[in-house]
Amino acid sequence: MRIEPRQHLLDIWRAMARNSIDDGAWSWGKWGGLSSVADAERLLCLMYPATEIAGFRLDDPDLTQYDVEKALGRPGGRTEIPGLLLTAVGDFMRRHTGDDERPTFAGGHYFAPQEDGRELTGKQREMEVVDSYSMSVTLCLATLGFLRTYEARTGRRDMLHLIQELKTACSNRLTAAMVSLLRSFTVNVFDAESPQGRTLCELLGQGRLPPRLVLQTFQRRFRSLRATLTESVVLGVDVEEALRDESGLFECGWTWSLVKDAPEVATDEPIGPQPNGVADPVPYLYFTVVALDGIQDLFSERTLTLGLLNPEQQKLAEALRLRWEITQQYWSGIARFDAQRWPLEDIPWRTTGQQLESPYFSLSVAAILVHDLVRRRATDDDLTRTVDVMERLAEHGRITSRMARDDATALLLHRPGVALPLQGSEALGPPMRWTIADFSAQLLKRTVQLCTLSRNPDSHDRLLRLAEQVFEHLWQRRIEEGEGTGLWDDVHAVYPSAPRSEEPPSWSVTERVTECMVAAHDLYSQRPIRSTELTTLARALLSESTHLLGHEQLEVPAIPGSGQGKALKSLEIRLRRARRIVDERPGSACALALSVLGELETLAQARDDAQGA
Repeated sequence: MRIEPRQHLLDIWRAMARNSIDDGAWSWGKWGGLSSVADAERLLCLMYPATEIAGFRLDDPDLTQYDVEKALGRPGGRTEIPGLLLTAVGDFMRRHTGDDERPTFAGGHYFAPQEDGRELTGKQREMEVVDSYSMSVTLCLATLGFLRTYEARTGRRDMLHLIQELKTACSNRLTAAMVSLLRSFTVNVFDAESPQGRTLCELLGQGRLPPRLVLQTFQRRFRSLRATLTESVVLGVDVEEALRDESGLFECGWTWSLVKDAPEVATDEPIGPQPNGVADPVPYLYFTVVALDGIQDLFSERTLTLGLLNPEQQKLAEALRLRWEITQQYWSGIARFDAQRWPLEDIPWRTTGQQLESPYFSLSVAAILVHDLVRRRATDDDLTRTVDVMERLAEHGRITSRMARDDATALLLHRPGVALPLQGSEALGPPMRWTIADFSAQLLKRTVQLCTLSRNPDSHDRLLRLAEQVFEHLWQRRIEEGEGTGLWDDVHAVYPSAPRSEEPPSWSVTERVTECMVAAHDLYSQRPIRSTELTTLARALLSESTHLLGHEQLEVPAIPGSGQGKALKSLEIRLRRARRIVDERPGSACALALSVLGELETLAQARDDAQGA
C-alpha cells in the first residue's frame, strides 16, 4: 500500500473530528483528564502536523487549505479552528496542573498493577512518567510556535487573553518537563560478575567472545564516554566513584520516572516544588527512546529559527543535549559492539536491568541507532546492516510474514503488548507495570527515518517497500465502528486470534502513526537520490537531442508563428528545462530529452518519406 502522507493525515483528522469535536467544541470524553500522556498524544495528533507541515497550517486562517478545513469542518470554519485547538490546549494545561500551580505529568490509567486483581492507589496513578515529559516538550514547543503566528492574525479579545495565558502555561510546563527529564536520566554501574554484568557480557559476546575479552573491549571503547559522564554530568558521589573504576560495566539512559534521591535542578523558572523520585536508577530502553524523541525537538530547526526557548530553557536544553548525545553514542556502540556480527543482529535483545527478552527491545536499540546514524551521517555498510535488522524485525512481528497458529510470542508484541515492570513503584503500593503495544508503529517510524537518511538506491528501495508493507498492516488495524472509527487500534482485524478489545481508541498508536505521516512527508519533500549513471545518460541524451534540434532547424527553417515553428520552440523549452534539472533530477531530464528525441525522429522520418516520394 503506497504511503500518501497528505491523504492519510486528512483521513486521521476526519476521524479525530468525529471523535473529539462535538457541536463545534472540543470533547475529551469519559477518558479525558485521566492521563496526561493520553491527553497530550490526542492533542499532538492535530498540533504536530499543523506545525510541522506547511500544507496543514492552522495558525493563519488565510493560509488554511480547503481540504484541511473540510477535514476539521465541524468547528465552524477555518477562522474558528485555531480557537478550538487553543481552547483544548488551555483545558489540557489546567487539567494537568496541581493545586500548587506545578505542572503534573501523571501516567494515570496507562499504569497497571503487575498482578491481576490488585488495585493501584491514587498516589500511584498520579506518579509521573517519562512519556509525559517527552510528549509535553513536543506539545509545548508546537503550541508556542502556533501562538506566535496566530497572535498576529486575530483581533478577538478572548483569544488574545487565552494566548497570553497559554504562553505562560506552556513555558512553565516546558521548563518543568525539561527539569524532570534531567532528573530521570540515570547511569547504572555494575560488576561484570553480577547478574546484569553476565547478561551484558553474554549479549555483547554472543557466545563467540570470552567475557574477559568483552570486558577489555568495553573498557577501551567506552573510556572516553565514561570520562565525559564523570566530568560533565551530575551523578552523585557513589555513582561517580563507581564509574571511575574501569573494571565495572555501565549503562546510561532514562528510567521510567524521577530517579529516587535525584537532586533538584537549580532554576529560576516558576515551576513549583520539584517532587521526590521513586524510580530505581536503572535505564529502560523504551523510556530512553521516548526521551530521545522529545529532546531532539528542543534543538530542531523550527525551535531555533522561531527562538522558542528562553535563556533558562536554553541552558536546560544544552544539558539535555549532552545526555542525548552520550546516550546515543553509548547504545550505538553497544549495538555495533562486534564488527563481524552486531549484537543488534542477534534478535531478540535481552535487557540487563529488567532481565526481559523481546524483539521490541531490539527495535528500541535500533531506534537509538537510527538517531545516531542521522546525527553522524552513516556509512553505506551501517545502513545496509540496519535495513537487514528492520526487515527481520518485521518478520519477527509477523507483519511481513504469516502468523503461525498459536504464535503467542509474536502476538504479544501487538496485543496486549510488552509489559515493563516499573522498578521502584512498589514504594507507594502494589508493583506497577507499563504496557507498550506500538511495535508496528515504531517500526514504521524508524523505517521511514532510515529511508530519509539513505542515499543508496538499493537500500532506499528496500526501506520504502518495507515501509509500505508495515503501513498497510497498520492501516488495516483502524477501528471500523464505534467511538474510535478511523483511529487505532483493532489488532483483531489483522490477527483474528487476538481477542477483541473493548478499550477506547489508542491515542498512543494513533499519535505514532501521525508522526509516521509527518516523517513520510519529510521523506517525499527531499530531493530524490542522485544516480551518477543516470546523470551520465541524461547528459548524453541532452547532447544528442540538442544537436539534432539544431540540425532540424537548419534543414527546414520554421516560419515564426507557424505550427512547425511553435513545435520546435516547444522542444527547445523542454531541453532548457532538462538542462536546468539534470543534476538534481537526472531521471526527469532523461524523460524530457527522450520526448524531444522522439518528436525530432518523427519530423525527420516525415521529411525522409516526403523526399522519397
